[in-house]
Amino acid sequence: MKLTKHTHACVTVEKNGTRLVIDPGTFTPDAADALAQAHAVLITHEHFDHFDERAVAAALQAQPDLRVFGTASVAATLGSHGGRVQAVAAGDTFTVGAITAAVHGDRHALIHPDIPCPDNVGYLLEGGALYHPGDAYFVPDAPVRTLLLPTSGPWTKLGEAADYVRAVKPERVIQIHELMLSDLGRHSTANLLGEKGLTGIPIELVEPGIDVQL
Repeated sequence: MKLTKHTHACVTVEKNGTRLVIDPGTFTPDAADALAQAHAVLITHEHFDHFDERAVAAALQAQPDLRVFGTASVAATLGSHGGRVQAVAAGDTFTVGAITAAVHGDRHALIHPDIPCPDNVGYLLEGGALYHPGDAYFVPDAPVRTLLLPTSGPWTKLGEAADYVRAVKPERVIQIHELMLSDLGRHSTANLLGEKGLTGIPIELVEPGIDVQL
């Protein structure tokens, strides 16, 4: 399986000709291009940096076979599109082409008590090959080989991120949701959390547009 990193929280996953795009938001300049090549879109939650409503709606209009999976709020925003938009919640599983997905988690991490927490789901692909948690440090009750680790944003804390990696115990960690960090900040975070830091696992910094094999 191949993963392509896009800016911020968005990634493309490909296996045997099936392409999934996860969290194409407004912070991802090439979101429309990624969507144009997708068979399905997986949205963790409704925040604009993960869900570019206009881009996803346009892709649904242009691509009659495109499917979208997301929280109930995301599904309600887009409409059914003949059943191609499906609301998912923790415990659900589905298959798109060659790729299987299981849904975990239920709520966005707390930013502040005065800010409502929307629903947030994570997607575990191919029996644990990859986990995208969205905006939450939810630990799935299943093995995870590659964890996509959010490292910046108003809800993130490095201490919690370290405990999260320790709890998940992945074989591999790739940094995502890092747009709010400078280059120095990205590397400093990787050093603090990484192989010689708090978790003992290297934190990989993958530039947008670069492919990695999972």
